[in-house]
Amino acid sequence: MRLIFFHDYAVFSSILQSTFSSSSQAFEIALNLTGAMTLWLGIMNIGEKAGAIRILSRLIGPFFSRLFPQIPKDHPALGQIILNFSANMLGLGNAATPMGLKAMQSMQELNEDKERASNSQIMFLVINTAGFALIPVSIMVYRAKFHAANPSDVFIPILLATLFSTFAGVLMVGIRQRIKLWDPVLLLWTLAIGTVIGGVIYAASHLTMAQLSAASSFASSFILFGIMIAFISLGAYKKIDVYSTFIEGAKEGFLTVIKLIPYIVAMLVGVAVFNAAGCMEYVQKGLTSILVFIGCPTDMVPAIPTAFIRPLSSSGASAMTVDIINHSGVDSFPARLSSIIQGSSDTTFYIIALYFGSVGIKKTRYAITFGLLTDLCGFIAAIFMAYLFFKH
Repeated sequence: MRLIFFHDYAVFSSILQSTFSSSSQAFEIALNLTGAMTLWLGIMNIGEKAGAIRILSRLIGPFFSRLFPQIPKDHPALGQIILNFSANMLGLGNAATPMGLKAMQSMQELNEDKERASNSQIMFLVINTAGFALIPVSIMVYRAKFHAANPSDVFIPILLATLFSTFAGVLMVGIRQRIKLWDPVLLLWTLAIGTVIGGVIYAASHLTMAQLSAASSFASSFILFGIMIAFISLGAYKKIDVYSTFIEGAKEGFLTVIKLIPYIVAMLVGVAVFNAAGCMEYVQKGLTSILVFIGCPTDMVPAIPTAFIRPLSSSGASAMTVDIINHSGVDSFPARLSSIIQGSSDTTFYIIALYFGSVGIKKTRYAITFGLLTDLCGFIAAIFMAYLFFKH
């Protein structure tokens, strides 16, 4: 009886501790967002007033206007969506988030029911949950830290898995929203994007880890700095007050972060309590038993927990991957599979809390369901790629 009491006390103590620590972590996340938000929303405001975002939406608008038919052509939201996706593809989370929040705010202006997610907002969110990135540098750096024989050997499997989850998410939402996915313009753009990605895969396969990391860092820095210079130069050319325009946008960034804090706290505390109560462990054990019972290969079982944690917490998924590496070895099949799973999707619940919370959306409709289904498609693709590339 006394042992049961102490066990229950330990569980409740752990839950209470995780509640306070996760709320503090939520504030730290919001604080870290503040600098990037004020900078990029200031730059975005210059680009919008100077007409740069409108020019961008005209150039690539034919593709995105068909995925987001509710957004009028030449509307700033299209340019902001393009910038967000471009930053995500380059793995630039600090720049992608402010751009995404700005895009969500622009779509909210078009939204007739301010508490209910629009079709465009759902499509935008689901694509973000797929976490498509051309070069997953952070995952390869993790593998390099643990002295993997070839840290970049998961690059192509991750790229293919996240590409599959992105297409799956777009297809599911497109069917649900009755978007004409077989439109010739969409098909031509998809073919062009596929060709570019194929070129990236081919070029990356001929580079070493150091060369790939250096090339990725250079391309990311060059594009980001290029955007800043282009927006400011165009603003000066159009004779707008660049400084005042920047300050106006930067103030909006600070206010947005303040508004986000309650949503981030609620999401992180909920996840922390779920984990501290041992619920995740029971779910993991139940699924493992089912996989063993139906005769699925058992060598993938150690990596399955990463798939559960990834939609909830990016840091949690990273910690799980490190734990698997410590137990099984960095070049083991479970470690490689865990790395691919980590790169095949994004933190769905965090993205929902962040983007919908920033504009006060309460009725998410089918966004969470389709976001998690997109994650599931990414996880299935990750497992398939792992067996295809690392099990002969």
